[in-house]
Amino acid sequence: MKTHHSELYFYHNSAQPINKQTRAYAHSVAKFIHEIDLVSQKMTATQWNQILLLLDLRPKDLLNRAHPDYQRLIAGKNWDHESWLNILVKYPYLIKAPIALYRRKAILCRTPSDILKLN
Repeated sequence: MKTHHSELYFYHNSAQPINKQTRAYAHSVAKFIHEIDLVSQKMTATQWNQILLLLDLRPKDLLNRAHPDYQRLIAGKNWDHESWLNILVKYPYLIKAPIALYRRKAILCRTPSDILKLN
């Protein structure tokens, strides 16, 4: 995934309330913010895999396990890594928090101020 060193990449679900606050904090980290709404802008399995490598997380770690669709469609089944990546591609609205990438570092922003750890 090609990124620009002075730009912060902000992956989010625009329907989540945490996004506005996290976006406000993002402006204190970087001057240029590139927003990617995961619901309207489709990501590939390869892109997800690259983000996960930077986060040092598993695909399952990004998902909101309390969401009814997670419970209905995903929970209780054995998935391999590629299947988990395809779940992220198909159900990006299940991401539990925004993801920020800046200067080859990434963080899952469980709280709005988590993005400051990229500074």
